Amino acid sequence: MQRLKIVFSGPMGSGKTQAISSLSDVPVVSTEVLNTDLDAHSKILTTVGMDYGELIIEGDSNIGLYGTPGQERFNFIWPILAQGALGIVILIDHSAKDPVADLAHYIDTFRNIYDGRMVIGVSQVDKNPELDMAVYRDFLQEQELYLPLFPVDMRKKEDVLLLVETIISSLELED
Repeated sequence: MQRLKIVFSGPMGSGKTQAISSLSDVPVVSTEVLNTDLDAHSKILTTVGMDYGELIIEGDSNIGLYGTPGQERFNFIWPILAQGALGIVILIDHSAKDPVADLAHYIDTFRNIYDGRMVIGVSQVDKNPELDMAVYRDFLQEQELYLPLFPVDMRKKEDVLLLVETIISSLELED
């Protein structure tokens, strides 16, 4: 059986755990605990190690879905999880205080520890409709980065699957 790997990363509250839960064909292994960093985010639980699920694909393959913790104090695990990944899905919370700064931080971080495909999913778009999605496209263009960017609802399997399929499609284009 061929085992592939995709990593989901982004700030606390961006939807990593929910994305993996929506997509996984097996029960998700999660390391969520009570959030003690309420200044960073008001959510009740937060990931402190990693989340893990699997997407079973036709044939003799599956994709391991790895979610990083969103708190900076756990960033030492990010390069470990990124090793051997087909791609990185960066999730950004559109309703955050400065989502473009979050995007810049995660792109810079992963460009330093991972040399491969990245795709961006923007969650919580409905919670901040006055902020236009163009702010992300403009930022990426200013940085001369041509990364796929999608608004997504992490609760919808087809939205999360689009992010994974984008990474897989970029692999097929290289062949």
